[in-house]
Amino acid sequence: MCSIVILARPGHPWPVLIGANRDEMAARPWRPPARHWPDRADVVAGLDELAGGSWLGANDHGVVAAILNRHGTLGPAAGKRSRGELVLEALDHADAADAAGAMGDLDPAAYRPFNMMITDNRDAFWISCREESDPRPIRVVRVPPGLSMLTAFDLDDGRDPRIRGYLPRFRAAPVPEPDRDDWASWRALLGSRGSDGPGPEGAMCFLTDSGFGTSSSSLIALPSMDAEEARPRWLFAAGPPDRTPYFPVDF
Repeated sequence: MCSIVILARPGHPWPVLIGANRDEMAARPWRPPARHWPDRADVVAGLDELAGGSWLGANDHGVVAAILNRHGTLGPAAGKRSRGELVLEALDHADAADAAGAMGDLDPAAYRPFNMMITDNRDAFWISCREESDPRPIRVVRVPPGLSMLTAFDLDDGRDPRIRGYLPRFRAAPVPEPDRDDWASWRALLGSRGSDGPGPEGAMCFLTDSGFGTSSSSLIALPSMDAEEARPRWLFAAGPPDRTPYFPVDF
């Protein structure tokens, strides 16, 4: 179960801050964020070498997209497309609103259930694809200002022990300062192995005996439209964030 924390603060020089942990089987091959797709030269994203898609990426227009499995839907399924393709499809758009609209028109039967987060420096959206039996299998919800958290459950869903345990901690933590490269508070929380429930479900960073665990972490800041020279900043840890240093991703 992956986790995304997003702080949306309209009018700020850095209106969107993102912290994200990816949880995956250790044996599944992947490559760190880069321009891996010649036919998508404006996309910087992590590469899932098994399926060819991504779990998190950004484009040169300032759109960021991330995909998460919904609860109980880990892994591929026969006859279903890879959910990682959707990150790349979202990043074909020049703003978050257009990308979210395109995701809202998806055929829910083509994919296993998923959550997506799509944002730019103006708008942020949570897209959920639920079971086909749901009366509204595809939902597009605007993320409100403030700090929110998304996992395999709904946005800010207290049924999830991870959200229940960490959403208040992120909201109470000192806000990162991208201008000073100060992400200390979020780094500590993303690397926390403390648990609010049995097993790894309540921990931000974990590893199970089966080899499933936190495989990488990202910190992203999007500048305002008024910023003349600022570009998005992305720090990436190519391993569990409690023991792996973060390095800048080259935009």
